[in-house]
Amino acid sequence: MKSISQKVIAEYVERNIPDFHKNRLEKLKKLKLKDVLKRKNPYLFKVKNITTASDFIKTILEAYLSSQEESLFGGFLEGLAIFICSNVYNGRKSSTEGIDLEFEKNNTKYIVSIKSGPNWGNSSQINKMKSDFNKAKRILGTNRSTIFNVIAVNGCCYGKDDLPNKGDYLKLCGQRFWEFISGNENLYTEIIQPLGHKAKEKNELFLREYSKVINKFSLEFMKMFCDTSGEILWEEVIKFNSAKRIVTA
Repeated sequence: MKSISQKVIAEYVERNIPDFHKNRLEKLKKLKLKDVLKRKNPYLFKVKNITTASDFIKTILEAYLSSQEESLFGGFLEGLAIFICSNVYNGRKSSTEGIDLEFEKNNTKYIVSIKSGPNWGNSSQINKMKSDFNKAKRILGTNRSTIFNVIAVNGCCYGKDDLPNKGDYLKLCGQRFWEFISGNENLYTEIIQPLGHKAKEKNELFLREYSKVINKFSLEFMKMFCDTSGEILWEEVIKFNSAKRIVTA
């Protein structure tokens, strides 16, 4: 086991966090109102008594962008985890389906599926992960050298699960996960500081573009789904989102 310094981690973050901000901004600029409307539940917004176009647009955009950002940032954290593990345990990005990271320590090979947080999937998705683990174990079992054991791990970058032993695999969340890949029990708090690299200026740029999208989408929405008095035509919103299409052969 080797150690990795805060300086090395900070340098990695400073090189790679701009990609997160760039991708986040690009996705915002490429958004189309119709695409967002098709993916969100219009009944929910009616129940919440939204009465203005700008409030409607802000609500659906926040919901949509939140899920987009979670996915983008999850990809960044996965890369950071692999980088740290590669420096400490010679870990590497796995080429096996469903496995993100693999490394060895103490005559044990670990195969890791990395997720953002602990509540990442439904039962079928969890079963798929278990299947991927079992398949990887079978493959590794035919090519063992000095490795005596293979342990599957679902690593979650944040959150808690104080019962990590799930039988077929370990579920290590938050502090447990970052300590597992680095040997440093304090790493989960130490990585916070470098993540703020140029965050203020990047978010100011994002908010400027976000304001433009709010104005643009609000105008489009009013033209498409409001009457001449400015009232939202909820039936038209529902039809756009949910009406069946007649497909001709």
